[in-house]
Amino acid sequence: MNHSMTTTGFTLDGYRIDRNLGVVRGITVRSRSIFGTIGGALQTLAGGNISLFTELCEKTRAESFDMMMAHAEQLGANAVIGIRYDATELMQGVTEMVCYGTAVVVQPA
Repeated sequence: MNHSMTTTGFTLDGYRIDRNLGVVRGITVRSRSIFGTIGGALQTLAGGNISLFTELCEKTRAESFDMMMAHAEQLGANAVIGIRYDATELMQGVTEMVCYGTAVVVQPA
């Protein structure tokens, strides 16, 4: 599925929704390594962007998005609308990232 066929909105410009296939999701659980934790802590001393944590967050979001897309493709969708992310700290240093949306079949309008 093409990434241009995804949106946080509930419509996809230029397309009409023919079928709603339901909620799809991708879930990833990550922890920081001891080296990442120490490196991140050292970066906080200087202030600004904490690149080690930014990279971890971006990798986690991308992985959960890709898993959601795979779930949608398994259902036969060609688009996903209403995409959202949610994160929960399961325990100190361990975070769950969920990407979810509604899988749909769309046709050009």
